[in-house]
Amino acid sequence: MDRKTGKVSIKTVYAVTSLTAEQATPAELSRLIRSHWKIEALHHVRDVTFAEDASQLRTGSAPRAMATWRNLAIGALRLAGRSSIATGLRRNARNARNAIRPLALLGLT
Repeated sequence: MDRKTGKVSIKTVYAVTSLTAEQATPAELSRLIRSHWKIEALHHVRDVTFAEDASQLRTGSAPRAMATWRNLAIGALRLAGRSSIATGLRRNARNARNAIRPLALLGLT
């Protein structure tokens, strides 16, 4: 369903799997596909909002640490009810007087 227009559409999706017919029930295939797209959606947010693919951190544990911090920020904003991560980040970083906002978001104030 399109959230802006409310229009409902039907899409046919084809998938290839190595599961047997017994394992690949419609419900199981649906669960697997949805879980895959949840991961892809997170990667999309990390790349678009944080420009993760353009990061020059390539050695040691720095890339993993930064991914963890980005995931924490995304998760905290989602738990706070933010639908737009970019807007939530801008709101929390707007000025130094509001530096308490990220801590409040995490319940640390």
